[in-house]
Amino acid sequence: MKRSGQVTGRAVLPALAEIYNKLYLSPYMDDLKEEYEAVALCGKEPKVKSLSHFHADDADEMIYEATPAGEVLTVTLSNREDFEMFLNIMLNKCVIKEIPKTQGASILDGVINWNKIHAHKEEFILSEMARGIAAPDWNSEFQRFTSDKKNFKDAVIILSRGPYSAVSAADIGVTDDEWLKLSHIIRRYHECTHFICRRLYPDKIDAIWDELTADAVGIYAALGRYDTDMAEIFLGIKDGRYIGGRLENYVDDVRGTEELAAGVHNVLKRFDMLLADKETLDPYEVAIFLEEKYDELSVYLGERNIK
Repeated sequence: MKRSGQVTGRAVLPALAEIYNKLYLSPYMDDLKEEYEAVALCGKEPKVKSLSHFHADDADEMIYEATPAGEVLTVTLSNREDFEMFLNIMLNKCVIKEIPKTQGASILDGVINWNKIHAHKEEFILSEMARGIAAPDWNSEFQRFTSDKKNFKDAVIILSRGPYSAVSAADIGVTDDEWLKLSHIIRRYHECTHFICRRLYPDKIDAIWDELTADAVGIYAALGRYDTDMAEIFLGIKDGRYIGGRLENYVDDVRGTEELAAGVHNVLKRFDMLLADKETLDPYEVAIFLEEKYDELSVYLGERNIK
């Protein structure tokens, strides 16, 4: 899929703040509650446009990524403090909360884009006045326009930089620099795969299956092929046994990982067979291809609570 736009380096945060101007608000501001409500909930301009609560980095990046489920904005903030500040402003309503160090990405689906609302208001008023209506009814149009969230709400994927799944370069067998590059590709395609599957298959959310497919697409995008051994390292599986790793994040009882590990091992082996001759597929085509194998392969994972 082609990307429809890209901003890099220290220009990223100013570009983001012009789209989502609540990023100008600092959790440490005086009278924050009133200012937050005016800017975030009512679309008012911030009193002061300052980004001094961010550091910015030359390696920052924002890309409008085209996917089978539509366009999604992916943002990479390389400074860990910037990543956490972004989440606290955008997700936690400008309140400082602890972000787990193990969290390296997040999907924010349903972010209000006031620029879209303001642009539509201007277009609507000009159109109505051109029809000879001296006092356009913006209030009614506002209700109609915002009744469909697709008109004014965005999906944003925020990414940090760092070793994927807290796995070291030595475990993968590459240099530290190479592993950071591969980790970023894996993380971006992993999150985009979640976005695609949640949009195209909203009636089926299976946390473990979703992680297996998202990891598979990320690995495929980074290496140009699937690698079962790498997928098992991420999850903490060896020879079909759980040895400690990310898999325990997706079960209610850690003891359940022992039984689950064998089923996951079987699914990943099937992924390897299915993708062995699929090197010409786009990574997002791999996402759809694997998702369509859910009914066939999820039986290996046993009976679980699935939304």
